[in-house]
Amino acid sequence: MTTLFINIKELIQVREANIKKVSGKEMSILPTLKNAFLLIKDDRILDFGMMTNLSAKADKTIDCTGKMILPTWCDSHTHIVYAGNREQEFVDRINGLTYEEIANNGGGILNSAKKLQETSIEDLYEQSAVRLEEVMKLGTGAVEIKSGYGLTVNAELKMLRVIKRLRENYNLPIKATFLGAHAFPKEYKDDKNGYIDLIINEMLPKIAKEKLADFIDAFCETGYFSVKDTDRILEAGKKHGLIPKVHVNQFTTIGGVQVSVKHNALSVDHLEVMSTDDIYALKGTSTMPVALPSCSYFLSIPYTPARDIINAGLPLALATDFNPGSTPSGNMNFVVATACIKMKMTPEEAINAGTINGAYAMNLSDKVGSITKGKKANFIVTKEILSYGAIPYNFGSVLIDTVFINGKSI
Repeated sequence: MTTLFINIKELIQVREANIKKVSGKEMSILPTLKNAFLLIKDDRILDFGMMTNLSAKADKTIDCTGKMILPTWCDSHTHIVYAGNREQEFVDRINGLTYEEIANNGGGILNSAKKLQETSIEDLYEQSAVRLEEVMKLGTGAVEIKSGYGLTVNAELKMLRVIKRLRENYNLPIKATFLGAHAFPKEYKDDKNGYIDLIINEMLPKIAKEKLADFIDAFCETGYFSVKDTDRILEAGKKHGLIPKVHVNQFTTIGGVQVSVKHNALSVDHLEVMSTDDIYALKGTSTMPVALPSCSYFLSIPYTPARDIINAGLPLALATDFNPGSTPSGNMNFVVATACIKMKMTPEEAINAGTINGAYAMNLSDKVGSITKGKKANFIVTKEILSYGAIPYNFGSVLIDTVFINGKSI
């Protein structure tokens, strides 16, 4: 079936297929067509152009007068599969406890792990499906989901099997990341090497056998996994065909960027604390820096220094970090707005970071992230707006009229 969208006020993020990401000054360039049409066939983009050049006909025509079309958001860092919530920790932080203090008191990741271990796979799937449907309605058309709230062999496998089931039941690209190295379980508090052995010798072989993950991750941070630990875990993951995507520099800079680059990581995520050496280490690499501004917002920690990263000629992607402890929101519209408001990114830079660069950070550049012939027909039709600057400007409003995934409205 063919569908033709006509009188589009502005068709945003129009790219040739060979452009996989944008970096440095290129991030400020957002190619668009005004008074445009978009033609899709089934689940693919077939053609687009100016209304003055329109000659195609279609089975169905949709008038977009006053509205804009842009690719769906590509959220390359989430923890959507989790059980329950951590609302009490939210109150604890208001009352003065830090993220680290809460974790040391048995909260944080270990709290989520306990809840998840006690939750059935059916219940976990149902909770996660609700969240996935929510972010799809908010314009996300490709998403990465991590494990890491299991911290036992069975619970980590349970999480990854839920992600696999979500991938089978929902028509959008979903990438799975194994994050067994998210925290050390209580029983391994004094035997950290023992837990790393468990990850490498028991978890990874079973995950690889069932083909449950695309990526390998570790929380490389003071008090969690050291650079040496991370090096060992990434090396083991690569032997099973898993590509590194790594949590680094959320609270401290300890060499996480450098060890990630050593292993040709697809992305390094968080980056709230960056040194000159960290930025230099990323130059000339294929590793995508990923910022998570709604995490900074929720925890009241520094924001990723976007201007320093972009001015150094590097690319930057934006993602939500949707999780129960530090970012209980998967709203990419808010992420894009917060990047503009708090990180001083321009609307063009933020939209590039949330679409084409986000796709790159999931190895999905050939499928989503831009309006490109042959890519999936995953895009957002906005309400009637004056300019795409309205998306970050009206940060508390939902400016989405319709979301199309695989060529179908949801």
